[in-house]
Amino acid sequence: MSSAPPTRFDTLALPPATVANLRQLGYLEMTPIQAASLPPALLGKDLIAQAKTGSGKTAAFALALLANLNARRFAVQALVLCPTRELADQVTTEIRRLARAEDNVKVITLTGGVPLRGQTTSLGHGAHIVVGTPGRVMDHLDRGNLQLDALNTLVLDEADRMLAMGFVDDIATVARQCPPQRQTLLFSATYPEGIAKLAAQFMREPVTVKVEAQHGGEQIEQRWYEVSESQRLAQVARLLDHFRPASTLAFCNTRARCRELVELLLAQGYSALALHGDLEQRDRDQVLVRFANGSCSVLVATDVAARGLDVAGLAAVINVDVPVDPEVHVHRIGRTGRAGQTGLALSLASLDEMGAVGRIEQLQGRESVWHPLAELSPAASGRLLPAMATIHLQAGRKEKIRPGDVLGALTADLGYAREQVGKIDINEFATYVAVERGIAPEVVARLNEGRIKGRSIKARCLND
Repeated sequence: MSSAPPTRFDTLALPPATVANLRQLGYLEMTPIQAASLPPALLGKDLIAQAKTGSGKTAAFALALLANLNARRFAVQALVLCPTRELADQVTTEIRRLARAEDNVKVITLTGGVPLRGQTTSLGHGAHIVVGTPGRVMDHLDRGNLQLDALNTLVLDEADRMLAMGFVDDIATVARQCPPQRQTLLFSATYPEGIAKLAAQFMREPVTVKVEAQHGGEQIEQRWYEVSESQRLAQVARLLDHFRPASTLAFCNTRARCRELVELLLAQGYSALALHGDLEQRDRDQVLVRFANGSCSVLVATDVAARGLDVAGLAAVINVDVPVDPEVHVHRIGRTGRAGQTGLALSLASLDEMGAVGRIEQLQGRESVWHPLAELSPAASGRLLPAMATIHLQAGRKEKIRPGDVLGALTADLGYAREQVGKIDINEFATYVAVERGIAPEVVARLNEGRIKGRSIKARCLND
């Protein structure tokens, strides 16, 4: 009987300092995608790796590109392309954590929604690794701000979503400006036809690894409900009323359906927000902050918009529409039931969608469990409101605001308990702080009368 492949990081050809840093970060055992992709990647081979978000793929490509890096050479040696700004930010954070073993590895993020000038200045000061969205990376290439002559690793992260968002020509344009002898690593949650065509254009004899979807097992309870098309959106409210999840991510196949569902839920007194491609970056940031900090109960999103979104402790996923691609279904429900917690996946399907349901059953290797809508009954205690509310402060990193300053103002200065304050998120020009819902109006009034770091800062409540 053959033994299983080694799964400890110290079995890989990694520098001892990197292994020590991984141990410090709590990374001892490799996830399946890391165990499958790191050995060929560390040998310098081109790679096509298929695995869902949350499977540890960022660490897989980050360790490979860091192994290729010469920190003493101050030039861009690795480029990671991502579909969204949020994912690019997450990838940058993870690479920085993994690069702590090396002295002074500089990582820059190049995404839209942020002024070009600051990014141009950062590039002028030099960088080893660039993480960005295709459009903004092309902008900097066209302006001559970004030089790729020293590049040895190109990573395409969430390649399927970049194709779905229409980035295929942009990716090809960027790849053509990279040295031909580079290593290319392509990661994708699903494997649509376009990926093979993309890979054929600019990869050299890639090794293909695929890790079967691990989700949908014991930790996620899946329930299916048959609905008529005209009643579909109304049934979402019934599911929320019956199960009362503290946080729900509801997936729709189109932006129009997202907007329609949010309108219906708001009219019925739910705390709901939409996340789709039509949102301005500032509005998108606010939506993500409010959902992650517990001041919005229901986030209604399209698959593309939600890519890269990882919310800890998500109670439920609702599939408002059945996705055409069965792997997208597995990817959606895998947002809940993470890190040993249990999760709930509720799916609505009309008769027209039964073919797609069949494909999902085939992929998961088991039949769907159907429940009658009649068993859904509203809870006696009325609408479920989020525990927290978000306060927006008109000052951010530019004003040198730090989380400790905000927490100090609320606890030491205003006398609130630490337990009454939730997540504090700070970006360039704004700060978002979650507080217990019941005290939010009073907190806003008192913050507007007081000072943070010796200055008056305007505060307002974002919750509806």
